[in-house]
Amino acid sequence: MSLALAYEVTPPPSDGSRSGGGDSRGVPIVLLHAFPLERSMWRASAEALSELVPTVLVDLPGLGGSPLPDGNGAPCLDAAADGVAELLDRLGHDRAVLAGVSMGGYVAMAFARRHRDRLAGIALVDTKAGADTRAVAANRERIAVAVNGAAGTRALLPMLDSLLGPTSRHRRPEVVATVKAGLLAARVDGVVWSQRAMAERPDSGDTLAELTVPAAVVVGEEDALTGVEDARSMQLLLRDAVLTVVPGAGHLAPLERPEEVARALIALTLRVGP
Repeated sequence: MSLALAYEVTPPPSDGSRSGGGDSRGVPIVLLHAFPLERSMWRASAEALSELVPTVLVDLPGLGGSPLPDGNGAPCLDAAADGVAELLDRLGHDRAVLAGVSMGGYVAMAFARRHRDRLAGIALVDTKAGADTRAVAANRERIAVAVNGAAGTRALLPMLDSLLGPTSRHRRPEVVATVKAGLLAARVDGVVWSQRAMAERPDSGDTLAELTVPAAVVVGEEDALTGVEDARSMQLLLRDAVLTVVPGAGHLAPLERPEEVARALIALTLRVGP
């Protein structure tokens, strides 16, 4: 099943790169966004990264400009991981570093499970390896049903309090406005698909324990959803991982403290090498 994910490359590639010629600067880093936002959440961090390596910002299925997978199969994040692999084919890259925040981290772990030979490094940002509990999965279904009702994506607005840390909520009105606009602009079909796909994802602990590539684990100090304890658990599972705790950030560290996140990812790319 083919899935042509929407993306942008920073800086824009040459015509040869667009047709599969690759990029002479080496292994790219692919940035995967959080639910229910889209690739623009990574742009501030991408500016610094793109000075060193090809930087690819991707919209996950049903969000931003990306379509949902074809067919009537059950939602599954494996489709997103396979879509990333197809995108690398189109861009002419055999391998990539994947950096995913929240749901993007789940997709990065699915990619590691399904396309391990193509993974040059991995960054897991404000995410966790464990599968959903029954209570969390039930809440995902509640949200999926709610956005299909009269409230639409206004049903997502209570997420502001859990997505952003108190520092951002009280001192960064521009970040609050950006996330609120992103929640309201999310596509209903993408919200529903994403919630159900996340609810069905497996535990990725074994996948992380088998990885030998350089890894970075990044977490906002104020992350109330996947906090420092979850981050340390992933660091212990990985064989070659550096943990960065970002002060003054919640669950969306790349939006709340983009410079600090960029520094952690730059350090990872230097460990990966050309």
